Amino acid sequence: MSEIILPMWAIAAVFLLVAVAYASVGLGGGSSYAALMVVFGFSSLSIPNLSLLLNLLVTTVSCFNFIRRGHLRIDLIAPFIVLSLPMAWLGGALQVPEQVFRLLMALSLVVVLVRIYAWNNTAIAHRFSRRQVVMIALALGAVLGFLAGVIGIGGGIFLVPAILLLGLGDMKQAAACGVVFVWLNSLAGLISRSQYNFVDFSNYLPLIVAVLLGGTIGSLIGSSRIESRSLEKVLGLVIVVAVVLLLRSLLTV
Repeated sequence: MSEIILPMWAIAAVFLLVAVAYASVGLGGGSSYAALMVVFGFSSLSIPNLSLLLNLLVTTVSCFNFIRRGHLRIDLIAPFIVLSLPMAWLGGALQVPEQVFRLLMALSLVVVLVRIYAWNNTAIAHRFSRRQVVMIALALGAVLGFLAGVIGIGGGIFLVPAILLLGLGDMKQAAACGVVFVWLNSLAGLISRSQYNFVDFSNYLPLIVAVLLGGTIGSLIGSSRIESRSLEKVLGLVIVVAVVLLLRSLLTV
C-alpha cells in the first residue's frame, strides 16, 4: 500500500469512470484496472487478484441487467467457455516476471484502443460452418481463459469484437456473452490465484465500491437503447495515458 502514488479516493474516481465505460459495452475492465494499478504503484503481487475481483464485481451487475433483458444466447457463449475455464484456472496458478506482465498489459490496452477508434463493427463476409465456428470458439476461449488467469483480465475485450467480426450475433448479444464470459473466467482465475497468493481486499474497499457503482450505471446504459460509443471514446483517452506510462516504465527499467 505504501507504494501507491495517489489517494485511494482519487483512484476510485478513475475506476468508477472506467467501470461505466466498460460495462456499457459488456466488458469488465480488467485490462485497464491492471494497467492503471501498475501506473499508480500497486504491488505486482496484488494486481492480478484485485483486477479479477473488480472484473467479477462489475460483470455480476452487468450479467443481471443483460440477461434480464433477454440478450444472452446460451448457444453462442457455450463453445467459448468449454476450454476457457480450465485454462483460466491453469493461468491463475502461474507467476510471470513483472516486465512480461507489464508488456502483456500494454499490448492488451493497444487492442482496446484499436477496438474503440479504428474498428467499425464490420463482419467478415465469409459464412462459417457450425463446425468451423465451434473450433474457432474453442481455440479463442482457451487463449483468453489463459490470459485471464495470468494477468487478471477477463478476455471480453477480445471476445466481443470477435463475435461481431464473425457475424455470430448483434452488439447486445455479443455484450451479453462478453459479461458472462468475463464473469466465469474471472471467478476461475481468482479462485486459482487465491490458493497461492492471498490478498487482503479490505484495503481496497473504495475501489470495490466504485466499480460496483460504475458497473451498475454502465450496464444499465449498455442493456438499454442508449448509445455508448461516446463513453468508449472518453475511456480511450484514459487508456492512451496508461499505455504511454506503461511503455515508459518498460523502457526505463
